[in-house]
Amino acid sequence: MNNGDAVSIAVIIVNYNAGDFLAPCLNALERQSSPADRVIVVDNGSTDGSMEGIVERFPGVEILVLEDNIGFAGANNRAMDWVGDCRWVALLNPDTEPAPDWIETLRAGVREHADVAMFSCRLSDARDPSRLDGTGDCYHVSGLVWRRDHGALAERRRPTGEAIFSPCAAAALYRLDLAREAGGFDERYFCYNEDIDLAFRMRLRGARCVHLDQSVVAHAGSGITGAHSDFTVYHGHRNLVWTYVKNMPKGLFWRYLPLHLLMNLVSILHYTFKGRPGVILRAKLDALRGLGPILDTRRAVQAHTRVSATDLRAAMVTAPLAMFRRHG
Repeated sequence: MNNGDAVSIAVIIVNYNAGDFLAPCLNALERQSSPADRVIVVDNGSTDGSMEGIVERFPGVEILVLEDNIGFAGANNRAMDWVGDCRWVALLNPDTEPAPDWIETLRAGVREHADVAMFSCRLSDARDPSRLDGTGDCYHVSGLVWRRDHGALAERRRPTGEAIFSPCAAAALYRLDLAREAGGFDERYFCYNEDIDLAFRMRLRGARCVHLDQSVVAHAGSGITGAHSDFTVYHGHRNLVWTYVKNMPKGLFWRYLPLHLLMNLVSILHYTFKGRPGVILRAKLDALRGLGPILDTRRAVQAHTRVSATDLRAAMVTAPLAMFRRHG
C-alpha cells in the first residue's frame, strides 16, 4: 500500500484499442488528491498502438498484457485475481477522466456506508458537459436495463447515498471479496450488462448498492465500441436474456416472465423497424441457444440467495410503461 489509508483501493482499467483515450485517463489518476493504492491496466490484445509508451510515461502503473481479447468481463476477472491485497476494486473505462477527488470521495463513501458493497459514480458526458452520462444502472422487472439520468441536464443532482440497483462499470467501486464470492463477472457475456449481472448476483447474497453523486467521472460513452453498433446491440440484448434467466428468483421469474417475453418482442420489432433485423434476431437466437449452461448456473446462483423476493423487487423498477419509455 502506498498511502496508508485503511480503505485500500485498486483501480482496474481494461484497454482494448482505446486509442488516444487511455493516456488522459491515466493522467487524471496521477492527479488524484488521494491516490489509489494500485493502478492496473489490463490490455486485451490491442493492435492500435494505444499501449505504446504507457510504461515509460506512467511508471507507477502495473500492466497486465493478455495475448487475446477475452472481453471486459474476463479481463477484469484476471485483474481482480491479481489484487488480493486491496479490499476494494474501482473499475474505470479507458474513455473516462475522473475528477481529481474521485478516489478521495470513494473512500469517504466507504467510510460513511460501512454496510454497502457496491458504489456507483456520477458520470458526466465528456462530449457535452451540459449533460449527464448516467448515475447508476436501473433494472426493470421485465429484464430491461438502462443507465439512470442518461442525457439529463448536468444540473440534476442525486442524493449521495441514494439506493440504485447497480453501478455502471464504466466507473464503479466493488468490495473485492464479495464480488469474488459471487463469482466475479460472467465471462460468457464478454461485455455489456456484465455489471448488472454481477450486481444482481451480489444482491441475491445480501449486498447493496448506493450512488455517490460527489464521485464525478467524465465518460465518452461507448467511445470505443460505438453506442449503437451491431457489436453493442448483439451483446447487450443477448445478455439481457441470460441475466433474467440466471438471476431472477423463482417467484419473480414466473410473475414477470410474460413481461420479459414482451420486452424481447418489442426489442425485435424496434430494431426490425430500424432496418436492423439481423443483429437483434441473432442476439435473441444465440441467447436461446446458450440457455442450457445458463440454467445450470441458475441453480448454483439461486442456491446462495439470502434476500427475500420482496426486498429484491423493491430495488427494481416495476412501472410497466417504463419498459417502453426506455426501450432501445
